[in-house]
Amino acid sequence: MDTTLQDPLVGQVLDRRYRVDARIAVGGMATVYRAVDTRLDRVLALKVMHPALAADGAFVERFIREAKSVARLAHPNVVQVFDQGADSSYVYLAMEYIAGCTLRDVLRERGALAPRAALDILEPVLAALGAAHRAGFVHRDMKPENVLIGDDGRVKVADFGLVRSVDTVTSTTGAVLGTVAYLAPEQIETPAAADPRVDVYACGVVLYEMLTGEKPHDGDSPAIVLYKHLHEDVPAPSAVVPGLAFELDEVVASATARTPAVRPYDAVALLGHVRETRAALREEQLDAVPPQALAAEHPHAEDRTSVIPRSLTVPRPLPVNEPVDGEGSFNHTARFQSAPPLPPRRRSARPRRGLLALVGAVLLVFGLGAGVWYINSGQFTKVPAVLTQQQAKAEQRLEAAGLEVGEVEHAYSDTVRRGTVISTDPEPGAKIRKHDSVTLTVSDGPETVKVPDATGSRLDKARELLKGDGLEPGMVTREFSDDVPDGFVISTEPAAGTERRAGSAVAIVVSKGSPVDVPDVTGEDLADAKADLEEAGLKVEVSAEQVNSEFDKGQVAAQTPEADSQAADGDTVTLTLSKGPELIEVPDVTGDSVDDAKTALEGAGFKVEEDRGLLGLFGDTVKKQSVKGGKTAPKGSTITITIR
Repeated sequence: MDTTLQDPLVGQVLDRRYRVDARIAVGGMATVYRAVDTRLDRVLALKVMHPALAADGAFVERFIREAKSVARLAHPNVVQVFDQGADSSYVYLAMEYIAGCTLRDVLRERGALAPRAALDILEPVLAALGAAHRAGFVHRDMKPENVLIGDDGRVKVADFGLVRSVDTVTSTTGAVLGTVAYLAPEQIETPAAADPRVDVYACGVVLYEMLTGEKPHDGDSPAIVLYKHLHEDVPAPSAVVPGLAFELDEVVASATARTPAVRPYDAVALLGHVRETRAALREEQLDAVPPQALAAEHPHAEDRTSVIPRSLTVPRPLPVNEPVDGEGSFNHTARFQSAPPLPPRRRSARPRRGLLALVGAVLLVFGLGAGVWYINSGQFTKVPAVLTQQQAKAEQRLEAAGLEVGEVEHAYSDTVRRGTVISTDPEPGAKIRKHDSVTLTVSDGPETVKVPDATGSRLDKARELLKGDGLEPGMVTREFSDDVPDGFVISTEPAAGTERRAGSAVAIVVSKGSPVDVPDVTGEDLADAKADLEEAGLKVEVSAEQVNSEFDKGQVAAQTPEADSQAADGDTVTLTLSKGPELIEVPDVTGDSVDDAKTALEGAGFKVEEDRGLLGLFGDTVKKQSVKGGKTAPKGSTITITIR
């Protein structure tokens, strides 16, 4: 007998249209049924809100509003919404029925997946979310339970926030761990500010779980998981799966960056990154089977792209009185059959003495059972989860559990706040005798050290001094100093005595010695220039390149460093020699107006002087030029024009 028949809705017709055939799944907010639309004669999924929630008018209004919004989102990888309505106390949503399983079922059955299979699932998920993001929707609850995989291989995303309680995150029930495991840091700090990048973060976590078979952040309570999301990066999948392509590490790191601005801006951008990564991977990298993969026991397990276990493709209704698995939306094993009732037994009369003996035997059995229970379990308890709690609160929780607080040790931590518990001994969840003591390790916050005084030390000694005190030598800059010899430390940044976190970098300023004024040797012969520079304590290097200049051939045309700058004793000055002036043709400006003549000569690279004399004070015509037109003269030299 199918126990789902005990559900009052099974066999009923809602709204005189939807015949409820079987229950598929039960969640915190609604129950999902397989139903038949009697008007269109098609199978669909009917999501019915729990009656307690249906009594909340604001909740129902939100349910209807979001149902209408998602109904307009037409995409092949989104579970379609057909209808919404109410019948008496039942508020329902009629949706597309997917015969198959959830990604959670696949992970439970297969463990970790090969990269090809993981990407085969992730890409249609991102396509669906990308369509939603571009339409202005944010899913906000992406997880393997909301990824449906049909028997035909289609991948669809369900549950676009249609039925979600406002206190889901703060709940401490075990079922919530499946939700908090995929929350982005900004969802934890400011839930109302969630944008498409929270879905990107969740998809990165889902990809990590598909590649490794485990969640990146885990803990004994939701609070611990939330703390890790806020303060710890998602580790590289290759740390768990040796040999995994580093390109997949990059995808996970990009999608799960704790700073939202660093992530791809929406699912479409992440999809582009994923496709580029797939194209860059070799066939053997895509088909590498991770060590965490469970042994395939199904006839189609050899299919390298399909991740759908054939034994998981037959949905079964859930029994009413059977505990519900909070992680999956579908269950895919054979139907449970209730055990046949035991035949009735006839009463037989027993003498009173027999009855007393029976009572005594029962009491003896209970007594022995209680003794055995106490020896094996009754005198034991479990260490409660007190990690990341303040010391006083952790001690209270231990005492409430019947345990004593033993030694309280202290340790530095870069990630755990000062005064909160880093670890316990025994660890949380461990079995321990009642009234035994538990050792707490409490955080002193980040370790800080004082910057040592390295002034006056040689650079190598200063570096050793910093490392010895738990600091790292940082950037080295050099400055002139009349007081500190060349190669010795002038100062550090931060200064000596400043407290800094252990491992911080300290910048070092090293002396270049007393400065030397570089003399001006341009225009000098090479021999004279060398003598002047060497006398100043500088070395000389002559460039192989020569340039045209105003100076004669063989004289110094330029120098580096320039004249009147400062250099260290023994520094090198590079000299560039002149090839002599560049000779260019002089334009013929005789007979031109003064303005035209000046424009032509200056445009050719010459300087111009005017010679008007007494007769040319009021003239405007060039009668003569110092270098005749057509001749050559050094570039930059002066041409005199006579005006009459």
